Amino acid sequence: MANQINNCVLQRRVFPGLSQQALGYMTEKTKKTAEKKAPPVKEKSVIETPAMKQPATVHDVAKLAGVGSMTVSRVVNGSTAVSAKMRKRVEDAIKELNYVPNLAARAARSGQRRIGIIFSNPKSSNLGDFLMGAFAASSALGCQLLIEPLLAHPQPIDALKKLIELGAQGVILPPPICDSLEAQQLARRHDILPLSFASGSPRLHSPAVLIDDFAGARAMTHYLQSLGHTKIAFVKGDPKHSPANSRAEGFLAAMAEANLEVPAHWMPDGDFTYRCALDVGKALLDVPKKQRPTAIFACNDEMATGLLAVAHGLGLKVPQDVSVAGFDDTAMATAVWPQLTTIHQPLAEMAKSAVTMLDDMLKTAPRISEHDGVVRHFVAPYKLMKRDSTGPVGGVTAT
Repeated sequence: MANQINNCVLQRRVFPGLSQQALGYMTEKTKKTAEKKAPPVKEKSVIETPAMKQPATVHDVAKLAGVGSMTVSRVVNGSTAVSAKMRKRVEDAIKELNYVPNLAARAARSGQRRIGIIFSNPKSSNLGDFLMGAFAASSALGCQLLIEPLLAHPQPIDALKKLIELGAQGVILPPPICDSLEAQQLARRHDILPLSFASGSPRLHSPAVLIDDFAGARAMTHYLQSLGHTKIAFVKGDPKHSPANSRAEGFLAAMAEANLEVPAHWMPDGDFTYRCALDVGKALLDVPKKQRPTAIFACNDEMATGLLAVAHGLGLKVPQDVSVAGFDDTAMATAVWPQLTTIHQPLAEMAKSAVTMLDDMLKTAPRISEHDGVVRHFVAPYKLMKRDSTGPVGGVTAT
């Protein structure tokens, strides 16, 4: 697997925004409309934050506490050979300096490889496939996985700090933290390899595993157009997640290629949840027939499932009255009726690739500086899954 990934080291095609990619497909007439609707896009897609100061060292703690470095090490390691008074001074110094013990260095010296994984939504239907792939790879490679949920912390960056405390030498960062410059800086300052997982715009010199969200959304939109749909709505995802933005841009590009305009209210804001889709679905579908779209493309399967529920509740037939499509091909895509047309994202294989890539980098050269200047982006293939939730306008199930 490691050789396969090394052979698939690719430079990511960057789609910085509608102004550069989607507008390239538009006629002059639709350019003006899209330029008014499209928000300004920064050249960088990472979250800009001030550079962080160097982390405190064991020597800094020792100096502040007025003790030797060995005493600090004893306190950190839980030794009982330290007086209560001395321990209190060291603990106070650790708290004041926000000192994080470098367990990663200790793990490296022992030959043990620890890879941290942050996951954002424990209820997500994506999580099972992702963890199964990660566990399969770690078992085969003999590395240790450290799992940390974002929801257990007040701020996303705190999840990364926890993994640093636990001694992670590499970390797999999902959206939105994978696009945080602060997170990238924090990992680098602790000499930890950060890998961006499923980012819409990964940083050039950070390892990344992803699919081409722009191309996937564009392909789905073209498929709906091939069924005769011209009145297509798109339910957006969380704007803090770069893949959601790439998917919206892919949809708009395909609509512009067909010289089709999209009313603003046919691109409602979403947040990837089923409940959100119930609200936006009602706004899109509980209107006179002439005013509603004939197809709705949701930014993920969970929202697409919510749209199916709204359609059923309103007495609309899917796909005869309205076609519904999603993105990700999670387990729920085939658990609903009708089964969902969607874009397959091979999450289990992507997770295997991410763990394997980091493990290979740690075995080759554990220090992050030794990987500077090397682009390691593995772009996994997506697949359009044609199922019963889409069909010709006013027609029957697609084949």
